Amino acid sequence: MRHFVEELEQLKTKLLEMAALVESSIQRSISAVTQKDRGAAEEVFRNETSINAIEIDIDDFAINLLALHQPMAADLRLIVAALKINTDLERMGDLAVNIALRALALMEGPMIKPMIDIPHIAGLVQSMVRKSLDAFVRRDADLARSVLASDDAVDSLRTACYHELVSFMEQDTANIQQSLALLSITRNLERIADHSTNIAEDVLFLVKGIDVRHHAELHKQKDAGHG
Repeated sequence: MRHFVEELEQLKTKLLEMAALVESSIQRSISAVTQKDRGAAEEVFRNETSINAIEIDIDDFAINLLALHQPMAADLRLIVAALKINTDLERMGDLAVNIALRALALMEGPMIKPMIDIPHIAGLVQSMVRKSLDAFVRRDADLARSVLASDDAVDSLRTACYHELVSFMEQDTANIQQSLALLSITRNLERIADHSTNIAEDVLFLVKGIDVRHHAELHKQKDAGHG
């Protein structure tokens, strides 16, 4: 039993190592955009190989724990949550790569319009990532719920950016290439926020044993029934 407890700690350590790399990639991809930092973009590309390797390592480690120990209750929830969080983190790493690639495209010419709300969205998204991971480490349900509450704000900002950039393209076709790159960046940031929300939901499952997504679907069905 003691050996199993030690292995669970190893699993959490591996996941936090992965989380640190992913957080670094997200931060560097944003720096590549806002500061035209080519070195930051290249660091994101270098990180991707490590992130992918750790994802496979965590998957194998967690699956072996399930097979060898057949855990129950809270231990089972931890391993399942770790597997799901691992997948979300790897996808965040991919999205950071997408942002870094768009950042390189934007460096080719002068910025013909300020960054609109992208730095604001990026700040919100980074906060969601940090809080979701802190919630996992601390098993803090309230912190996890605060991440869910932030998702709507990111969606609203992304929609506002979309309308502004579409308008910008309509004014002058010369703006199209840059605007499309900025649209892609906002979309990738929104998707990182979505994965942070997934992690927060997994934390609630881990701590409370409740599936927030399933309950949300039930509420939608009830609302449709009343309509």
